[in-house]
Amino acid sequence: MTGPAQAPTSPGRPLRVAIIGGGPGGLYAAALLKRLDPNREITLWERNAPDVTFGFGVVLSDETLGGIEHADPVVHEALRQDFVRWDDIDIVHRGVRHRSGGHGFAALGRHRLLEILHARCRSLGVELRFSTEAPHIDRLAREYDLVVAADGVHSTTRESLAHVFRPHVATHHCRYIWLAADFAFDAFRFEIAETEHGVMQLHGYPFAADASTVIIEMREEVWRAAGYDEIPPQESMERCAKVFAEALRGRPLRSDSSAWTTFRTVVNDRWSHGNVVLLGDAAHTAHFSIGSGTKLAVEDALALAACLTEQPDVPRALAAYEEERRPVVASTQRAARASLEWFENLRLYLRQPPRQFAFNLLTRSRRVTHDNLRLRDARFTESVEREFGCPPGTPPMFTPFRLRGLTLRNRVVVSPMDMYSATDGVPGDFHLVHLGARALGGAGLVMTEMVCISPEGRITPGCAGLYSGRQAEAWRRVTDFVHRQAPGTAIGVQLGHSGRKGSTKLMWEGMDEPLPTGNWPLVAASPLPYKPGGQTPRELSRAQLTDLREQFAAAAWRAARAGFDLLELHCAHGYLLSGFLSPLTNRRTDAYGGSLDRRLRFPLEVFDAVRAVWPAERPMTVRISATDWAEGGTTAEDAVEIARAFAAHGADAIDVSTGQVVAEERPEFGRSYQTPFADRIRHEVRIPVITVGAISSWDDVNSLILAGRADLCALARPHLYDPHWTLHAAAEQGYDGPGAVWPAPYRAGSRRPRTGRTDAPRPRLSLSG
Repeated sequence: MTGPAQAPTSPGRPLRVAIIGGGPGGLYAAALLKRLDPNREITLWERNAPDVTFGFGVVLSDETLGGIEHADPVVHEALRQDFVRWDDIDIVHRGVRHRSGGHGFAALGRHRLLEILHARCRSLGVELRFSTEAPHIDRLAREYDLVVAADGVHSTTRESLAHVFRPHVATHHCRYIWLAADFAFDAFRFEIAETEHGVMQLHGYPFAADASTVIIEMREEVWRAAGYDEIPPQESMERCAKVFAEALRGRPLRSDSSAWTTFRTVVNDRWSHGNVVLLGDAAHTAHFSIGSGTKLAVEDALALAACLTEQPDVPRALAAYEEERRPVVASTQRAARASLEWFENLRLYLRQPPRQFAFNLLTRSRRVTHDNLRLRDARFTESVEREFGCPPGTPPMFTPFRLRGLTLRNRVVVSPMDMYSATDGVPGDFHLVHLGARALGGAGLVMTEMVCISPEGRITPGCAGLYSGRQAEAWRRVTDFVHRQAPGTAIGVQLGHSGRKGSTKLMWEGMDEPLPTGNWPLVAASPLPYKPGGQTPRELSRAQLTDLREQFAAAAWRAARAGFDLLELHCAHGYLLSGFLSPLTNRRTDAYGGSLDRRLRFPLEVFDAVRAVWPAERPMTVRISATDWAEGGTTAEDAVEIARAFAAHGADAIDVSTGQVVAEERPEFGRSYQTPFADRIRHEVRIPVITVGAISSWDDVNSLILAGRADLCALARPHLYDPHWTLHAAAEQGYDGPGAVWPAPYRAGSRRPRTGRTDAPRPRLSLSG
């Protein structure tokens, strides 16, 4: 099947447009396309009657409303007259309500929205065919110049052309039902109910002066345990009303024939094919907890109409539409996924202090942050900070944190970054300047790159080591500088062995590419090359495992004598110890392979050997890859158990990274994308965590720390861009306290310098005409 044939078009002839689906997105697209060119022939098919819709209320942002006002003032005015507006969010948990203001919402009933759009389409001359199935997509594509498929999450168009659009549909762990109550909440309300069957949550908001949307959500296992899978909808509503009787003021709930369902996240590799284009839920979905799918559909319609006006033909218009909308939608879907998973894992946060719980909920999607929440509601944010323990005027990132006998003056870590600049494993002037500069820059903890325990354990010829006394002496020069010139900053060493990822070129000469000459033999858990064409490592024998344990312990002993304050064992990123943990890289059949307990055995033996020689008062952390981002690899559930095992052996914190274990990985990149793994480990294992990965702003650090998702935040690239990132973060927040101390010679630079003249006289008169 090659897809539908496209209708021939004539230059200058108005478009004939077919629209499948009479939801808000399809209707608004029809109205805009007709308004922009009244000569267009536009026909819309909707299989249901005009008054049939799913759900009750629609929430639209001020940004979306601004686009509507600019594109069609008639629709905007009709919406404005019916909107219910409010600013507050209420979070109710364990009988305590916390209110946060300044958020700004606007909502109206779905039925009313459809009525407005029906009227607008008819006034413009759009042909609306209700209770009518659209013709087959092949026929529509032949007979019309443009086919807009706005036929929803279960889009038949998308499925008919699945080989082209390549949809990815994921179902999730919660059941929810869309209901209504006949009174208006005075805020957007989130209420948590801890029942004998498990946690249930209510999402509620007003959409009219006398009505509210009420969504009840719970994990699948809770839904089944409570018996909702065995009772009729009416009884479900009655039970839900009893669970949330206080929130509902004793009122009943009503339904529009909604049923319990599971949210489906829809992603498509392509949004158009020939003259057929997907719009709204047919193209993408975003969980209801961050806003309305209607919002995205309306914004799609605005962009599509604009691109058809701006571009000379349909193919280029559809390409421009997708280019414009795809990054916006991807960002929204990342935020929606974070929000969805937060509610799926709600049980993890039930023990949090009430205000921190509320802050965590508000910032769950990472779109609301500490800084903009302070702008919206400074009083609420300050109350969360006080409960957390922030002294007055102290941002969360500048609060101290204790690990064993080490107290860090702030929550910022300079993440380990391989510099590939050592000679024979000996760190030199470059390391002194690199690490010394970042220590002077104010971070609470500065970490070395992965320091290798043997010549064969290096990644590249430029990797630093701790397998000789000369190397230890060179490291002592670095730690002495940090302790003397940057008092209050701790310096940590990360110990590791490259495993199957060794004997490669320097990163800037070809990352993970084998050396052309001078290779050394590799060892690993199993004889599997990292990349096709790469060197195949030898599987480690029992005797070699013993030697490696001793090498790790010897390197740790040298690290202690070199003056490091903290030691991290590198069990991530596909290096030697990580290779034992992942089922994708450990194919052993002896006592060190097979089940997770067996795969953990050697890394734990190494940890114990290192802990035995590392000073008791100094902390040890472990870096792990919490997922391999590959089918059949380490899962988030495995990561919890791995962290639990290291905690039981005495780890003081888990440094949570992801991936780099197998070359065929498919990471889901995004802002602070690895933090959910750290968050889960922190709350399930009850151990401090360091989070890392795409954390780029001090606002992110404050948000993650205050929400309780992490204890420390490790940043790499920001510290390459700005060695004084932490001190500049303090200056930008107006903070001058013990959590960020400027070195005396740099004190004059603690205020941002002016960048240009600001005292030029303003003109006295403005004349026109």
